[in-house]
Amino acid sequence: MFRRRDDNDLAVLVSLNQAAIMTSMSRTMVNAYRTSGRFPAAVDLGDRRIAFVKSEVMEWIQKKIEARIAEQVRSGKS
Repeated sequence: MFRRRDDNDLAVLVSLNQAAIMTSMSRTMVNAYRTSGRFPAAVDLGDRRIAFVKSEVMEWIQKKIEARIAEQVRSGKS
């Protein structure tokens, strides 16, 4: 059903803007989630620049989808 994680994604970084687009969240929300520990940690690239490991962001998205499915099953909604 879901795409298998590509091991090449382990070495791929995505910008804050790309992470926001991937998750459909604003940059502010991504930063708030990151600060509170509810989003993958950023990689410090220096000069006030950060990025995220693509596979970690994809895993976070997958967990959100799985949690939604589990909640639907628990509540009897399919």
